[in-house]
Amino acid sequence: MPLHRHVMPCPFAADGDAHAADGWHFIAGGGAGSLQLPPAWPSLWLPMRGRLSMQAQDARWTLIGGQAQLWRAGALCMQASRDARWFALTAAPATWNDAFANMHADATCIEEEPLPWRGDPGDDVHAAIERLADDDAALASLIPALIGRQRDVAACLPRCRGRTLAHRRQALLRLLHLRHLMQCHVETDDDAAIDVSWLAARAHYSPGHLIRLHRAVFGETPSDYFTRLRHARAWELVRETDMPVATITHRLGFESQSAFCRAFKHAFGMTATQARRGETDACAA
Repeated sequence: MPLHRHVMPCPFAADGDAHAADGWHFIAGGGAGSLQLPPAWPSLWLPMRGRLSMQAQDARWTLIGGQAQLWRAGALCMQASRDARWFALTAAPATWNDAFANMHADATCIEEEPLPWRGDPGDDVHAAIERLADDDAALASLIPALIGRQRDVAACLPRCRGRTLAHRRQALLRLLHLRHLMQCHVETDDDAAIDVSWLAARAHYSPGHLIRLHRAVFGETPSDYFTRLRHARAWELVRETDMPVATITHRLGFESQSAFCRAFKHAFGMTATQARRGETDACAA
């Protein structure tokens, strides 16, 4: 498949029409700008510096320099900060699937299509994306690097329910999208907006079925996972900012400051005040 390069701003970015040419589309951006991709097209994003504000149905989030994301859950809009420098790679689903499947002789391999993830891309993925700016051959090293990056996610597939491999993949994609939604809604003053019923409706599951399936695949319920996310964010806000505890309580959706303090001490073995002072020996233990 051919590789088409675009530099922002460009007609591709202006109207979101990537159908003008087949193959891969590599986009390099610098400074403020926006991009909207076709709804069904998976995309890989890597901000080198600055921030990318991402928006999809039901969620908004931010990618910062050094993070990466492989997205495949519908329409996606991006707005870059003025100091941003970033790369993106996108193509039609068939192009992605062919590239992944061609890496394996076994057509039933669970890694034969891209799975969504967000976080540290790893050195191999990072280096291959940078090389794509001027070297088409880098695509041959990027695909196996992406397969390696998603192996932990792909390992969940055998635990999904479904009569066929395609059904199990679809179930995993739904669950991964729900976990992404929970990540995006950790900071909220409306905890009820992301309860199990809200999540189940977006996956077209009943609440009970979602709980059972999520536990079978990930070893915890959706509520357990969201609690872990909220505790981790609480630790970051307490340790890395001077934000008042009352403000943190509100941002994380706790019903009261005393409820937040109890949850924090139960999770970390110390009060928020002790954590902010650097008294981390208890937590380390």
